[in-house]
Formats: sequence, C-alpha cells, structure tokens
Amino acid sequence: MERRSFVKLGAVGLAASIVKPSFASEEPISEPSFSHYTGEAKMISTWSHGQDANRAGWLKLEAGGSSLDAVEAGARHTESDVTNRSVGIGGMPDREGHVTLDACIMDWESNCGSVGCLEGIAHPISVAKHIMQNTPHVMLVGAGAKKYALKNKFETIKTPLPEVKKEWEKWKKEQAEIAKKPAINHENHDTIGLLAIDSQGRISGACTTSGWAYKLPGRLGDSPIIGSGLFVDQEVGGAVATGLGESIIRISGSHAVVELMRQGKSPEQACKEIVERLIRKHKDMSGLQCAFIAINTKGEVGGFSVYNGFNYALKTANKDEMIDTPFDRKW
Repeated sequence: MERRSFVKLGAVGLAASIVKPSFASEEPISEPSFSHYTGEAKMISTWSHGQDANRAGWLKLEAGGSSLDAVEAGARHTESDVTNRSVGIGGMPDREGHVTLDACIMDWESNCGSVGCLEGIAHPISVAKHIMQNTPHVMLVGAGAKKYALKNKFETIKTPLPEVKKEWEKWKKEQAEIAKKPAINHENHDTIGLLAIDSQGRISGACTTSGWAYKLPGRLGDSPIIGSGLFVDQEVGGAVATGLGESIIRISGSHAVVELMRQGKSPEQACKEIVERLIRKHKDMSGLQCAFIAINTKGEVGGFSVYNGFNYALKTANKDEMIDTPFDRKW
C-alpha cells in the first residue's frame, strides 16, 4: 500500500517564526482528557494471525505500557512470522523478486509515521514509529527509508526466504507479461491492522504488510497511508482497513469510518456504511474483498466486510477470541 514527499523549510526556524493570530471569539483548546474512560484495555487485529499479535501486544498493556507500545509489539510479532506470506520477513515479493515492506503507526495525539517500499529491514513498524518520534516528517520511502533505518541501526533481514523465492520462480515461469490479478482472501489479504485502547482510554493503531504478491515494482497500497489503511482521532476512535488497497485508497477508507463514528454511528455501523460506499465505487466486485475494523472512545468495537470469510481477533483481560464480521455478500 502507498507513501509521500516534503520541501525542507528549516523546521526549527520555521516553527519559531510562526505567530498564531489571536481572535476574540476563539475558544482555548484543551488537551484530550482520558479521565472519563472507565472501560477495560482492549486490542483488535485483522485476521486469524491477529490473535497472536494481540497476545504480544497485551504483554505491553499488562506491564503498564501504552496503546502505542501494544500495537507496535503486536505488529512486530507478525513481521517476525516466517509462515506469514503477506507481512514481514515471510512476505511475497514483487514481480522482480524483491520483498518490499510498508507500515504506518498513529497515536492518540495524532502523531503518525510511515514507511513504504522498504527492503531488507526486519521491523518496518518500528522504523515508522522512529520517524514519527524523531523527525518532522510522516513518511519515508524506498532508498531513503532504508538509509534512515540503517543509520538508526534497525535490524536487517534477507528476503525473500528460500521457500518464498521458489514460489516466485514458479510463478514467473507460469505468468504472461501482464500479471494476473490475485484473489484477495485469507491467504493474500495485504496487511495486518491493529487497534488498541489502554486503561487510560488512549487509542493507537498500526498497519504492516508486504503488499500485493507479485505487484509491479514500486506499488504501494493503503496500508502505509494515514487516512486509508489507518486513522486515529482521540475525539472519536480509530479504524484500520484490510483487503485490496487500491479500492480502499479511493474512499480514504479508515478516515471515513472514523468520521461516521464522529456522527454517532457505532463502529460496526460505520464500517458497514463505508463497505457499502466502496462497493458503489466499483463496477466489478469480482474477488474484491475489503474489510474494516474500528474502536471508539467508549471501547466499543466492530467490523464489516464486502464478502464473508473475514474475521478479527479481540483481546481483553478476560477474552481472547476470533469474531466473524457481518458482510455484504457471499462469495
């Protein structure tokens, strides 16, 4: 899924030179208050491997960590899974045999970071977090992202794995010049998305992926795009997307879900309406699976998918379960 670019303006000097105008009618802006939250800490993650990701993130929450710590830890767990073919070290390559990784992360203060087309780095989610916390930028891509990761001593990996390379070599022999459109299903779903709310009511989210198997080199989907693959607004809640990124980008899917929750819709209702909007934007929905999950500031969760077969993992102090989402249509 995709990434972006900045003009260097001398961030420190520029920030110091900006004077905010004063208006008599302007209300003072207060920091978000979390004292009202009386619910329990909670994590939700897309697909069945989200269950293990939740467990890894839950260790952070149990130790007093924040929702940001939790979603990063959960994403890192999946990135390290050599059996997963859509995320991290076990991910499928592009048409030329390169495994390029995308990730983004966002916290309750609307801080966010992202990487795209990052090759040879074990944990793109942590690089995204480092960008968020240590630079004036949101997104770094390609060679620049890798240079940044190496400079900051992030762990490297060699990809594709031997067994993945064999699959790619077989595919290459079988395919014509124009790659066939792969089915988007539980084996090729482009991402893991995670959302967490901690005991203080703070919401964070993360996405990480190796993207569409055998994609054109340089392709980005929705996963690294703030507003498409992930969006968090502490006034409302957060949402993440999974499925065919090109379709999710068209409607700024995760941001749209959050805005519907702002209007008073429940997480499930908001996800359902955005799935229906996505369907209306496409003349042909053959094999086009997309889904959203969301959490609001009350700790309510929900999801919805285009087709049946999508589920998400839920973790609380007393629950560790998979939930099948409602859907618009059957395969």
